[in-house]
Amino acid sequence: MSSTNGEIGIKDLTDKATYDRLEKDVTAVKNDISALTDQITDVLNSFAGTAKKQARRGYKQARANVDAAVDDMSERGGAMMDAAQDAAHSIEETLEDVIVQRPLATVGLAIGLGFLIGATWRR
Repeated sequence: MSSTNGEIGIKDLTDKATYDRLEKDVTAVKNDISALTDQITDVLNSFAGTAKKQARRGYKQARANVDAAVDDMSERGGAMMDAAQDAAHSIEETLEDVIVQRPLATVGLAIGLGFLIGATWRR
């Protein structure tokens, strides 16, 4: 039985008013389903757009945090380098002062250290 035969069978079983009302109801249900499909599509598109914006915002924030951390580490590294250079300069000045004030003691210390190093390498 084809759909046309089914429609004819329904027409035969019901009166014209009932058939027209059923046809309007089916059309209304089809339109409602179509409208609901459009609404679901709009909501999903909106959700995808919002998720994309949040992902971009999160990426930008993470990048800013990394940049700030790198800048901070660079500043700390520079400060540590300056401190190390100052310490080396201070040690150099102290050694110069000791050598100028006690030249014989310095030469004796150098000879003693040379002897210890030579004796250690011999063994």
